[in-house]
Amino acid sequence: MQFITRRNFIFQSTSLVSASLLASNGFSNNPFAKYKMGLQLFTVREPLAKDVTGTIKKIASIGYEDCETYGYDPGQGKYYGLKASAFKQLLADNKMITTSGHYDFTKLFDKPTDEMMRYVDQCIEGAHALGQRYITWPWLDPAFRTLENFRLLTGKLNTIGERVNKAGLGFAYHNHDFEFLDHGGENGYNIIMRETDPSLVKLQLDLYWVMHSSKLNPSELISRQPGRFVMWHIKDMDKVNRDYSELGNGSIDFTVILPEASRSGLQYYYIEQGGNFAKDPIQSVTDSAVYFKKNLEKYLS
Repeated sequence: MQFITRRNFIFQSTSLVSASLLASNGFSNNPFAKYKMGLQLFTVREPLAKDVTGTIKKIASIGYEDCETYGYDPGQGKYYGLKASAFKQLLADNKMITTSGHYDFTKLFDKPTDEMMRYVDQCIEGAHALGQRYITWPWLDPAFRTLENFRLLTGKLNTIGERVNKAGLGFAYHNHDFEFLDHGGENGYNIIMRETDPSLVKLQLDLYWVMHSSKLNPSELISRQPGRFVMWHIKDMDKVNRDYSELGNGSIDFTVILPEASRSGLQYYYIEQGGNFAKDPIQSVTDSAVYFKKNLEKYLS
């Protein structure tokens, strides 16, 4: 039995207002849209930690139809404390799917290959259980961010990509800012693009971090290897402190970036905001959804 507290009441009321706002402005889900509006669930990690079921219901009511997971527990086969089959059913009950997951490969960066591959096999099992299409390497620990380690990374990415592809899934690498740091005219992202096999390793382009730290804009990166950037993370940049921001409140002109979808090879996108919320995560993903539906979705239809 769930007791109604003031916090729960406010949380539930916010969801109803959000759904009403989207519907009243004509932002209902478009059955003919080429892409489903996705959310990287890290954005709502705090609400998820308190109430998985309620949080999924809320983001679905806002209009999100797809999501990207994080935080897989391979030993238990669980996502957010739920068995993979139960989490998949929760999504299905709310007319949602998950097409990609961020998995914690970096913790095994300096471990033996057979240990890494055992973890890869666990990730494959989890991704299959959820019906995901992609397994994504999302992060490189600061201890490993040297040019030598980026070259070691490319070999690992190729090996993992081959294993994942043979299992019928796609594999991708997600960027942050550190890949674009200059090391005497070279950087980690150049190495990844040059030394990984595009048929085995796709790229998940974080548009915020590219605009934040790369000398090349997203369109220029895409032009180097068209068709390889199969997923995007879409988040805005605060005009003052350059931190994350709700879509439409920041400094990134997405109307210049989003028309590159076909050249990019885009299959899935996920709205994300890692922090710096104007009010709270649920309100932020609501505001971003409203802005995206009104101003940006037309570029992806």
